[in-house]
Amino acid sequence: MTTRTYSVKGMHCASCAAIITKKLLKVEGIAEVSVNLASERAKLEFEGGALSAEEVNELIGKYGYTFSAEQMEERGNALLLKEEKQKELQAQLGRVRFALPVALLVFILMMWDTGSMFFSFIPHMPISMELFNLVSMVVATYMVFRIGAPFLHGISMYVKTGAASMDTLIGIGTLAAYMYSAVVTLIPSVRELLHIPDHTYFDVTIVVIGFVVLGKYLEARSKMKTGEAIEKLIGLQAKSALVIREGKEIEIAVEEVKRGDAVIVKPGGKVPVDGIITQGYSSLDESMVTGESLPVDKAIGDQVIGGTINKQGSFTFTASKVGADTLLARIIRMVEDAQGSKAPIQNIADKIAGIFVPVVLMLAFATFIIWLSVGSYILGFSAALPFAISGLIGILVIACPCALGLATPTAIIVGIGKGAEYGILIRNAESLEKLSSVDTVVFDKTGTLTTGKPKVSDIIPLDSVSSPASLLQLAASVERRSEHPLGQAIVEEAELQQITLSDIEAFEAFEGVGVSAVIGGIAVRVRKPVEGEKTLSELKRVQDEGKSVVIIEKDGICAGLIALSDIVKEDAKSAVDALHRKGVRVIMLTGDNRSAAEFIAGQVGIDEVISEVLPQEKALKVKELQAKGKRVAMVGDGINDAPALAQADVGIAMATGTDVAIESAGITLLKGDIRKIAGAITLSRATMRVIRQNLFWAFIYNIIGIPLAAGAFYPLWGIFLNPVFSGLAMAGSSVSVVSNSLRLKRMRLEE
Repeated sequence: MTTRTYSVKGMHCASCAAIITKKLLKVEGIAEVSVNLASERAKLEFEGGALSAEEVNELIGKYGYTFSAEQMEERGNALLLKEEKQKELQAQLGRVRFALPVALLVFILMMWDTGSMFFSFIPHMPISMELFNLVSMVVATYMVFRIGAPFLHGISMYVKTGAASMDTLIGIGTLAAYMYSAVVTLIPSVRELLHIPDHTYFDVTIVVIGFVVLGKYLEARSKMKTGEAIEKLIGLQAKSALVIREGKEIEIAVEEVKRGDAVIVKPGGKVPVDGIITQGYSSLDESMVTGESLPVDKAIGDQVIGGTINKQGSFTFTASKVGADTLLARIIRMVEDAQGSKAPIQNIADKIAGIFVPVVLMLAFATFIIWLSVGSYILGFSAALPFAISGLIGILVIACPCALGLATPTAIIVGIGKGAEYGILIRNAESLEKLSSVDTVVFDKTGTLTTGKPKVSDIIPLDSVSSPASLLQLAASVERRSEHPLGQAIVEEAELQQITLSDIEAFEAFEGVGVSAVIGGIAVRVRKPVEGEKTLSELKRVQDEGKSVVIIEKDGICAGLIALSDIVKEDAKSAVDALHRKGVRVIMLTGDNRSAAEFIAGQVGIDEVISEVLPQEKALKVKELQAKGKRVAMVGDGINDAPALAQADVGIAMATGTDVAIESAGITLLKGDIRKIAGAITLSRATMRVIRQNLFWAFIYNIIGIPLAAGAFYPLWGIFLNPVFSGLAMAGSSVSVVSNSLRLKRMRLEE
């Protein structure tokens, strides 16, 4: 399978996305099509080689849509499209500046004329209806054939290809109103022959087109706001870098930085690419990338991330990842891909949108025919015809599928962007949707709930002459030559306590047993316990707590014990507490022995412990939970967690973990901050709530609006929706849906 993403021009509503999907799925070699109206992108999966944008355009161009290949450059494809979208927005604004004042003026005159018929205190308009009709006809001609040209194009595309969109609906409605009015005005003999009133719809045409154009502009402007998260991320990227080449400091474009380059960052400067510090030290503001608010101290050997800001000090680092391989570029790519993906709930809207426009066309013409037939029988032809025309126009105008098409993707785009700002990277919309229903979170222990590094926890003298400090000095002096992780942890503890280490002689390492050396004539041995020593009460106590223990011997006599354990992360308990407040059950899944696992679980408040699980069994344990009806999120960071992350309903990986784990997960937490899990659940639930609200309003507009516009309530209560208000409702539906989605930008994810 080959996957490629394209930018799409010419989409105006959900039916446009449905047309593209339907037509491309018929093409041999295209396995899957995912079109996102809000992000104006299409993702195509090919069974063989991918088609170029030109080849796709040959297939889809006749329907009025243009595909262009997206290039993931270092500065991201969002910036490449932003300028073009702004130009389109300016062109729309130009049409609005003409159409809206005219539409408002005509609307006021319409209301004035209607009011004067019902209320005696309102004077009649100071101009005659004949003059008003003539002026309206001139203005309506410009509005229909100039401002409304895209709608007329929608009619022609429908005639040529049979593919109907929102523009087709608006075009047929406004053109029908205009042509009827033009005939009535310019050919009075036809009106007299048919005995129809001299009522015209020029004013309705003007106002409807004005309000629709305004709605399209507001919708486009709101859609641009949904992509602000990507713009912020792209704005973090440095434009230039100061590198050392041939012994000289030169400033080059960030795109020209190569792996292995020595890069200098001065105070206040932006780190251009990822790398490792080789000289100097500083404090970096990484909040824009990681969500961490406090500056992070950096020294030689520490990693720096492109896009972060150097707060103080100057340092030099070696570039390790450049271009599209930097963390920031990968984040941008991940967020863009996620914002372009579809949530399963969107399938409902897509299926409806695919048949929506044809059904609306049939309803509109059925309404027209019913009013002419049944209405003429009851009211007479001349009285029924205006109702038939108003019903036709009203249905075509109010039944806009835009709100339906925007309901899900706008919320997804804003929600995923909000997560990225807080260091929660969501791979796709499906993960975001599934996370909202998670009721069980399964944690791996090492590196997730704990730091993943052993640390000295207890120093226990067992003879009368040894002290904790002297035991630590002896053990660290010997272990200084060792490469074992426990030995390194003992040395680090001695350095932390500023203990001076002794010189040693005759160092020996015994694989799987321990190390020994001579210090000041004393034979010192640091070894692991053997089976029979478990009878020692102190040894048994610390081992029951799941800690690793080494024994220090002096001249063959046990002098004391040093216990080491994997330390619980500072934020682990607060993270678990936050999940409990959300009604989520928390389980620890680990390969460690039960004592060690339960000791850690007791510290952080875990509900259930599943221990002594082999790496290949972790996915099976997750599957067992799912078989019990649980919606499971798995949190891990290692290669051994990858199968379980993939098996879970939602996999959550630490960005500090392995690439394999990150690739297997649907969500990645920057800096490995597990407190963000509760925030991610809050975000997903809020996003799904907004989507449901959007879908409700998108449907309710049409469920109420179409019968009103058709005049279904007129025989009972005399209610008939003027097509002008249909235009207002259509514009309001799209704007309200997008505005509701934008509320997610203001929510707080921290508790």
